[in-house]
Amino acid sequence: MSRTFNLIIVFSAILAVTTSCFRSTPIAEQSRYNTSGENRFKLQSTDDLYKFLTYTEQRVPLISAHRGGPTENFPENAIETFQHIASKMPVIIECDIALTKDSALVLMHDQTLERTTTGKGRVNRHTLAEIKALRLEDNQGNLTKYRVPTLQEALEWGAGKVIYTLDVKKNVPYKLVIDAIRNAKAEAYSIIITCSANQAAVVYNLAPDLMISASIKNIEDLIRLNDNDVPDTRIIAFIGTRQPDSKLTDFLHEHGILCILGTIGNLDRQAEQRGDQIYADYLENGADILSTDRPFQAAKVLDYYIKKRNLASPYIN
Repeated sequence: MSRTFNLIIVFSAILAVTTSCFRSTPIAEQSRYNTSGENRFKLQSTDDLYKFLTYTEQRVPLISAHRGGPTENFPENAIETFQHIASKMPVIIECDIALTKDSALVLMHDQTLERTTTGKGRVNRHTLAEIKALRLEDNQGNLTKYRVPTLQEALEWGAGKVIYTLDVKKNVPYKLVIDAIRNAKAEAYSIIITCSANQAAVVYNLAPDLMISASIKNIEDLIRLNDNDVPDTRIIAFIGTRQPDSKLTDFLHEHGILCILGTIGNLDRQAEQRGDQIYADYLENGADILSTDRPFQAAKVLDYYIKKRNLASPYIN
């Protein structure tokens, strides 16, 4: 019996729910990236990714590095930053995708260039060549030698090294992102972030084999996804930025769905003020993946948690 069918039976008895929620360019600078180092993940197919992202009691909790894990001299959304953090731990890289004037996909969070680069103006008013001429700045405003990568470059670099959750910015067509994933043969390590059941349905209809990060803050959100024909076997749940609701996480776990907790913001600050051990509390309350701005601090706690419980995965080296 499918997990979706179980969901409908269980909640029809206790809930009355009215359903409703939300190009490839030449890689001129590919060789400059450091591709050395041992691979972290053994994910050869989408089936491997599905199995790895299905909840079991032996699941290995992971860090998701928000915007790639920027730190001093390592800017956000840069492949060199991804390499820096991936050399320290198995990591999910959350990164942001924007569109240039000439329809190239680049990694950039903001709609404008000022905060993170030496450029000025809106990203979508500059060509890829113009953006490639810029240099990246770290979050402290220090100029680095690094440049804005294309999505294609990032995907090709990431094989075996990281898993990506791809935050597709406004006005960037999902089809272009999916095409880039196909071109890089990155299906086994790419997850597309969506913010509503409608968005998730669009992605699923375009690419039913790909994994989707779906916003699930309550049980009704999962029902809406099912009503939009998005199977929970393709879902990893983003459960918000507050302390996990154990009733929700228990329910999602019963259906094999892993939970991403956004500790970015208040929860990271609480850990900084009260002690990093609080990250273990988030795991005990049902989080499986911590999306954090403090990946190195959180990883130390997760490492202890994993060793204490003797957790392991055949998909992690």
